[in-house]
Amino acid sequence: MRIISPSHAILFLPPPDEILKLIETAGRTCYKSEDRIGPDSAEPFIKRIVDSGHESVIEHGVCTVKFVCDRGVSHELVRHRLAAYSQESTRYANYAREKFGREITVIKPCFWAEDSRMYAKWREAMEQAETAYMQLLDQGAKAQEARSVLPNSLKTEVVMTANLREWRHVLKLRCSRPAHPQIRELMLPLLREFKERIPVLFDDLYQTYCG
Repeated sequence: MRIISPSHAILFLPPPDEILKLIETAGRTCYKSEDRIGPDSAEPFIKRIVDSGHESVIEHGVCTVKFVCDRGVSHELVRHRLAAYSQESTRYANYAREKFGREITVIKPCFWAEDSRMYAKWREAMEQAETAYMQLLDQGAKAQEARSVLPNSLKTEVVMTANLREWRHVLKLRCSRPAHPQIRELMLPLLREFKERIPVLFDDLYQTYCG
């Protein structure tokens, strides 16, 4: 059994200057102020857009992110409907096969210290689930049948594509303190990376949730 931490990787995000120019062009179409487009006009224009709440213009920018998280977190993630998802399937992924090392991979819970009794009990439960899963497969069960004993902590991979307005919405909900600690653990690093790549679109959220 492997125990890993959650992570993300941005798979597709156009260069920031291209995104900002596209959003500015779309936004200025509304006001018929295309004549004001210049070498340095995009960023201040978009800042005014964000500050005014006219976020529909931001929808012209799109980003694809791959998440590695546990199944429980993935169930929260896919509830955001204005997005496209592709997720690792436990129906077709047979973890008894050699390409998986004949083991399951689980996500380490961030809320228990490794030397705590609760973490030890969690690890014991994960090992028991792995044993039961492998035994079922060895006895002839199909992967889609044996998966019924797999734990919520099982690692899954989710590729999510959404427009930048939806990403802002997701981050507002999932980076806030009332959010589940494991989805915050996943989303806060993504917010930091968005802020580094496109500050004008994510500075305000970074200051609220990471500042």
